[in-house]
Amino acid sequence: MNSFKGWLQGFWPAPMNISRGEQGLSCVGAFLGLLFTAWFCRQALGGAHLWLVAPMGASAVLLFAVPSSPLAQPWSAVGGSLLAALVGVSCAKWLGPSGLAAAAAGALAIAAMFALRCLHPPGGAIALTAVLGGEEVTRLGYHFVLYPVALNVLALLLIALLFNNVLRRRYPHRPVEHGNVHKTADPIPRDRLGFTPEDLDAVLNARGELLDIARDDLEEILRQTEERAYRRRFGETRCVDIMSKDVLSLAPDATVGAALKQMHAHRLSGMPVVNPQRILQGMLYLHDVMQVGPEAEQVQVGQVMQRKVPSCSPDWPITYLIQLLSDGSVHKVPVLDGHGVLLGIVTQTDLVAALFRVSLETHPGRVAAQVV
Repeated sequence: MNSFKGWLQGFWPAPMNISRGEQGLSCVGAFLGLLFTAWFCRQALGGAHLWLVAPMGASAVLLFAVPSSPLAQPWSAVGGSLLAALVGVSCAKWLGPSGLAAAAAGALAIAAMFALRCLHPPGGAIALTAVLGGEEVTRLGYHFVLYPVALNVLALLLIALLFNNVLRRRYPHRPVEHGNVHKTADPIPRDRLGFTPEDLDAVLNARGELLDIARDDLEEILRQTEERAYRRRFGETRCVDIMSKDVLSLAPDATVGAALKQMHAHRLSGMPVVNPQRILQGMLYLHDVMQVGPEAEQVQVGQVMQRKVPSCSPDWPITYLIQLLSDGSVHKVPVLDGHGVLLGIVTQTDLVAALFRVSLETHPGRVAAQVV
């Protein structure tokens, strides 16, 4: 009885972890996308009755509600739709408008989409429409692939690209690269303990099934879960607790030569660049200085500094910095207040010392034995 009850509970939907705001934006995006597609295709096709096919509604769900899905990417949407339409029309011509043709069209469309890596669920509906869409679809023949299908999907994709990028959604969903910045064979530091990308790939390959989530998104979720578990285990130490407060800084109009002397004098590999109000303008690293060469006395710091640098808030838990400071590309993180004023800096050394102190306080006997 309990097993049967558990089986029935499998039909109950799991809660969706999506905010009300995102739900609303998805609805607005689908409305705008379908409205523009209908208007554009009506204008382009004139008096034709078939100017919008029903599977575009399913495409709108993917492109606007789950734009990070591998099934919603531009190549999946365009390639999957056109390929399915081509397969469907071919099956209708060979087998006629029958149940056999519809089944064959759906199955062959899936096979073709798998082969060309453009799996798009509405493609199955497009393939069936090509077979069972009625006299007008049959009369269009292979023209059905170009109009209305190609016009429909391209118009919908145009709005999806504009809408999602205006909202700063990562679309098309490109994977984030985390390679070794030193270009050596070693994995980046954060991958030397815990799970590695190779571990994740091995598990995914062993499952052998398609997951509707990008691989890099899955990896990021797992890493954030690890960090959350670490915070629960070791407590919260904030950036303000471990940052260096007496921070040497540079003005944007200082010369690179003067900056190099300060770096050598204080054994620094990088220095923040601030304006007179102490608002961070960028970071100058020793690597940037060495690129200037003999003209260092004539070149200003503001000309060669790194303007886009990661920063943190004083109230951030230090576990938020573990991933940032362990990938090998960032060694110092400026700590800023809400107005961008420099309050301090957290370095890799600060983070390591803090983690050691937390471990010492949490497991004093174990850590002491390891140190000895």
